[in-house]
Amino acid sequence: QVQLVESGGGLVQPGGSLTLSCAASGSLFSTYTMGWYRQAPGKQRELVARITRGGTTNYADSVKGRFTISRDNPKNTVYLQMNGLKPEDTAVYCCNAEAILYTYWGQGTQVTVSS
Repeated sequence: QVQLVESGGGLVQPGGSLTLSCAASGSLFSTYTMGWYRQAPGKQRELVARITRGGTTNYADSVKGRFTISRDNPKNTVYLQMNGLKPEDTAVYCCNAEAILYTYWGQGTQVTVSS
């Protein structure tokens, strides 16, 4: 069982920045592909960014050039640096860990972009 705990969400003005963190339990973090997803009210959950065990990243088109995913394996943590935030980025952001047989999810952290 892997536990994922997100932090760093909050209220920010349009154009502002936030950095989300997701801390994982266990000793196999470096073997997981890690992802950030988000779900806005009334919408389906969507992939924001993923980073493989080898460091390969991919992003949703809507966040390319604004968001950066990274990982720190010794700290069992994955980050999402979000710049140039827009009101449409408002959502609950969750991280996940893709293991061989199972995908684990965190509880999520709210990001609200509003003036």
